Amino acid sequence: MKKLNEKITVILAVVVVALLAAASWYSVTFNDRRLVDPMDFSAYEFRVQDLPMIVSIALFVLYVLYLGVLVVRAIIANKLRAEGSKTTRKLNPKLGLLGFAGFLGFSGFWTYSAFHAVSPFVFFAFFGFFGFFYEGRMSNTFMDERYEENRARAELTAHRTAISITFLSLLLLNLNAGALLGSLEYTLIALTILISLAIALDMFLSEYLLYRYDCADQTDGGGED
Repeated sequence: MKKLNEKITVILAVVVVALLAAASWYSVTFNDRRLVDPMDFSAYEFRVQDLPMIVSIALFVLYVLYLGVLVVRAIIANKLRAEGSKTTRKLNPKLGLLGFAGFLGFSGFWTYSAFHAVSPFVFFAFFGFFGFFYEGRMSNTFMDERYEENRARAELTAHRTAISITFLSLLLLNLNAGALLGSLEYTLIALTILISLAIALDMFLSEYLLYRYDCADQTDGGGED
């Protein structure tokens, strides 16, 4: 059941992006680019032709909220599980394949050039799901004092790296009001991509480093014996 829900989540992401791209194409081709180009909504009048864009945008917002709910539920479930168990959760390493959903972010280059839509770039954050592979490799690991120290060390390194990338991105891309790229739009796109990748790196690196530290400790322990 859990695997089915994960597949549904990925499929929904593909469907939502495809519908948004199709609605944007329809608006550009047949509806004077309404709801694609910036509009003065104080003077907005509804047209039936606006429905594809309205529906696709609403579905995209609902999907983002859905992802937010999944993340919150996962955090709460993990916390409750950790409090009631001395071993890590059982996870299939194949779930790391969900990281390929991050390639949906490249669709943003097409949607921006065709419809000036930048939202698909957020999908680059999905690359962080590759970390599920390393978490799966450590399923049912006993969470002793050594494990807790390694986890804290891995998370601290991952958080520092992601924060450093985000800080440098904000600093460099906002120099002279975006003059670094010659356009505020390009600056927004670059910032969206870099922050999404920083989030992905944080998610992936925390699991990868924990796995590496744990393997290193086991090797050192075996050598001492």
